[in-house]
Amino acid sequence: MYRIWQKLLAEFIGTFFFVFFSVGAICIDAGLRSSGTGSLGLVGIALVRGLTFAILIFALAHVSGAHFNPAISIGCWVTRKLGSISALFYCAAQILGAIVAARTLAQFVPEQVWRSVLMGTPDLAAGFSRTQGILLEGLLTLFLAFIFFGAVAEAKDSLARSGGFAAGLALFVGVIIGSPYTGASMNPAMALGTAVVAHHWANHGVYWAGPLLGGVIGAWFYHILFARES
Repeated sequence: MYRIWQKLLAEFIGTFFFVFFSVGAICIDAGLRSSGTGSLGLVGIALVRGLTFAILIFALAHVSGAHFNPAISIGCWVTRKLGSISALFYCAAQILGAIVAARTLAQFVPEQVWRSVLMGTPDLAAGFSRTQGILLEGLLTLFLAFIFFGAVAEAKDSLARSGGFAAGLALFVGVIIGSPYTGASMNPAMALGTAVVAHHWANHGVYWAGPLLGGVIGAWFYHILFARES
């Protein structure tokens, strides 16, 4: 049985590395494009995000549940898998991990590169309204939370870590579909961490309202329909 400080440390570390590599992939893509040597492309960025999420779940699911995302933690709170105080601490650890990750990345990536993509801070495509943004981010996060609950949160202990592969694939699909329109954040902590460093707050509320709503609905939907009997 892990202590609360160990769980919070796992959430901090997991969120740190998830944001570091996810945003790092965006910055690398921008750097390659500016130098004319190629690019990772949307599929490459999505693959980095999905694989990083899957790897971290495998390493830390048995410690903290491997949320790394306030939307998932709030979903666990709504379904009573996480107490109110624990949920607040989880979210705080995730936000702190995301901010530290973005600031650390800014020390390694040339400023002109990360500023050209605003440190990967998500924003809406031209002509895409805030309402559309909230709905799309909500739907993408609903799918992610639904798969996470089925593959990780509600899975038997022996299968929870291996379920990270399915959760990573869900994130991969979400990034592919949503990036051209909203940046496919699906994670309020990552959106906040990058915004703090880039000082880019345009449409920031979209990346809290959409994912939190989607996380709650996705978790509740799976829990009501398919949760195992206690």
